Amino acid sequence: MRLAKKTSNLFRPRSDSSVPGLDVSGLGGVIAIDPQARTADVQGMCTYEDLVAATLPHGLIPFVVPQLRTITLGGAVTGLGIESTSFRNGLPHESVLEMDILTGSGEVVTATPDNEHARLFETFPNSYGSLGYATRLKIELEAVPQRVSLRHLRFEDGQSLTEALTRIVADGEHDGVRVDAIDGVAFAPDELYLTLAEWTDRAGRVSDYTGQDIYYRSLQQRSTDLLTMHDYLWRWDTDWFWCSGAFGVQNPSVRRLWPRRYRRSDVYHRIVALDRRFSVLDRLDARAGRPLRERVIQDVEIEAKDLPEFLAWFDEAVGMRPVWLCPLRLREVDGAAREWPSYPLRPGTTYVNAGFWGTVPVGDDASEGPLNRAIEAKVHELGGHKSLYSEAFYDREQFDRLYDLGNLSEVKERYDPEDRLTGLYEKAVKRQ
Repeated sequence: MRLAKKTSNLFRPRSDSSVPGLDVSGLGGVIAIDPQARTADVQGMCTYEDLVAATLPHGLIPFVVPQLRTITLGGAVTGLGIESTSFRNGLPHESVLEMDILTGSGEVVTATPDNEHARLFETFPNSYGSLGYATRLKIELEAVPQRVSLRHLRFEDGQSLTEALTRIVADGEHDGVRVDAIDGVAFAPDELYLTLAEWTDRAGRVSDYTGQDIYYRSLQQRSTDLLTMHDYLWRWDTDWFWCSGAFGVQNPSVRRLWPRRYRRSDVYHRIVALDRRFSVLDRLDARAGRPLRERVIQDVEIEAKDLPEFLAWFDEAVGMRPVWLCPLRLREVDGAAREWPSYPLRPGTTYVNAGFWGTVPVGDDASEGPLNRAIEAKVHELGGHKSLYSEAFYDREQFDRLYDLGNLSEVKERYDPEDRLTGLYEKAVKRQ
């Protein structure tokens, strides 16, 4: 059983797409917004682009809004999501109040943190459809003003950035100014930035990074900035962080001719999918005598204290830049944090998501994923985790320790007794 979705943000081999999937075209809407209770009832395949369009007129946004417009709410919960508010709001599933889940047995059950389906509720995040699909979710919303004020802080090395990041996350402020969101970019070993965001109604001229200007370059060009809340939420989508450069869209001449409506992550993703289907770049590299490239597209979570070591290793072993940096902590409510077995993070611990997306010339063994395997091993050595939207190479024993397959299998047996849904290990690691 699989979904027939028009868009995807996965970067790993998938099962045969010729097999008919479940039609989810009727599950893409916002059901209701309650401005007083600050909640939203949303269908599982609703994109964050459509969700934000419905909540922002009420001065509300989801607690965590993943960077790419076409990520769906159900996808962000079952496959994890992250953004710059994650240092105080955790991951998207931590602000879910209840979910309707279509299980492998064909039932639709309503799962909450404290009803008879509570174990399904807590195991569902990071299950990637192996336990079922969310058809409806009720989530909490956060009140926000119309604008976001930014400060870009430069650092000369990973250690000084990590020390500042850890302090800001703990204090929730910097130089006496509140920090509502924080992320960063490592451009080079001696050029790293943290961007501190403050929700504000401050007047002034706002920047526009949907035209000729490119957001990630602004971090190097200015120390402060002002964006609308809408443009801040989608600041990374226009150029797919910095990946649009692979299609020439950052060239001023090409950019003028490339319609704004096509400067979107889902457009670039479809181009990449076509390249992977027909091996266009591989054929061109082979014809030109260039070494084959390995696709290194990963997001990993490591403890903040280990970030300098990881970045130094990554520079030497992989050599890709830029690297996106985003701190996160499990969300605390009344001083306590809930733990999630399928993606275990320790309460009270600051982690940093390091995201890197591109290709590296490695030679004839590119298809074996030597760099991806090395990254996996290093992250494991540091006690971290990696997201499973891209390629993974873990053996089953190691995967079981990282993602608690024992618990997931018990829950799956209850809600999918005939094994209609592909298991998490089979889906994330084994080739279909």
